[in-house]
Amino acid sequence: MHATVDNALDPQTDALVGEWLTLTEATDRLGIKVNRTKQLLSERRLLAVRREGSPAIPAAFIKDGQVIKGLSGTLTLLSDAGFDDVETLRWLFTADDTLPGTPVEALSENRGTEVRRRAQALAF
Repeated sequence: MHATVDNALDPQTDALVGEWLTLTEATDRLGIKVNRTKQLLSERRLLAVRREGSPAIPAAFIKDGQVIKGLSGTLTLLSDAGFDDVETLRWLFTADDTLPGTPVEALSENRGTEVRRRAQALAF
């Protein structure tokens, strides 16, 4: 698990994310073994936070049996900008009229270039 999985999830961020998956559910959707899911988390290719005491992964991070394209790079950029995991989720799931939609929706729709550009700008 990533060290910051212990960040407290606030009700506002919880509501922004909406649908959550347990580690087992995420593993099933990805069609891989749980050890591989844990490896994706430790490599920051996927993000989990503690929710009701257990690791929870936003369902929006998995589409068609795969982690959405561009998520890993975006997670790295936000981490480099000093965002903790909860702040990262808040940023990814907050609507941005100029995108349009949320950054996670843009990633899911293969519009990741603009999302990563914005995330990179946060670091400066």
